[in-house]
Amino acid sequence: MATPSRRTAHTDPGNSTAARRMLRREVPSTAAVLADAQDFAAMRRYRTFPFDDHTAYLQQMETLLRSLTAQGIHTTVALFDPVAYETFCTDTDLDPDRPDSRSRYTAEVACTGATLPYMGEALTRLLPVLIDEAERQATWDRATALLARTGACPDCGEDLARSAFARASRAVTGLLDTLGDGTHHLVCSVPASGAPLLAVLHADSRDDGRLELSEAATLVFCTVLAAGIALRSPGGIVSRTDRAPGRDTVRGWVLRDAWLRPLSAAEVFTAYCTDAGTGEPVPPEPGVDHEPGLEIPDPPPTDGHHHNHN
Repeated sequence: MATPSRRTAHTDPGNSTAARRMLRREVPSTAAVLADAQDFAAMRRYRTFPFDDHTAYLQQMETLLRSLTAQGIHTTVALFDPVAYETFCTDTDLDPDRPDSRSRYTAEVACTGATLPYMGEALTRLLPVLIDEAERQATWDRATALLARTGACPDCGEDLARSAFARASRAVTGLLDTLGDGTHHLVCSVPASGAPLLAVLHADSRDDGRLELSEAATLVFCTVLAAGIALRSPGGIVSRTDRAPGRDTVRGWVLRDAWLRPLSAAEVFTAYCTDAGTGEPVPPEPGVDHEPGLEIPDPPPTDGHHHNHN
């Protein structure tokens, strides 16, 4: 009797279980996790939600994720947002108190929301990174929406969003060049309707001239700054540079006339030692020197027009 070919073996009913197992490895999975206790409590109102303890829920979720990974199944993790879930169910005419509705929402989040691949690590390590990624994506969405509404210059027809982004990119490049070598932590804040837009950028400038930074974080950072430029907002940037063991240097700039203008040392101290939420002063950190912002060369005249309207 001839030895069956691999194709024959795979279609043999006796091998169907093994075939399904092999196919299962090629079907990716997504888990949407209720990251904090408040979101978890919001889901407990649904009769079909089977958990009553957030810690136990996270343990069960981690066990499931590790089981999928052990089977060779590529798995990504997203955040489950109860408010967004309720809106999703309303928009799609689904009953929110059904497991299949939660599955449909998870599939939607996998396509449109922030996700991270699961590599077998503890959820306590993964979730903070995922939350940061979700916040970065939400910030980018808000900033791009604000830029999209700026339209075109009524005088020259120039795309204001494109011009503002080009100007912001030049400003960030000039800022990093001016700061020079060292490990820099930059925070850009731009007032907007509701909560301010906040973006963070870590940049490591080496002695050999190489600049190490995240492309995704740089895009968000430049987009937030561009929104401030386009909206003529009084936003700004604070940098914190690690130059020597135990000592950091803090500098600051404010958006004025569509460019970053340096703050004085006193202004930097006030900006850095004020609680952003309450406006109350906070004690200065030990080992932190508050220095004036450095001059950033103005962009060349070809870098878009200077628009004085909103």
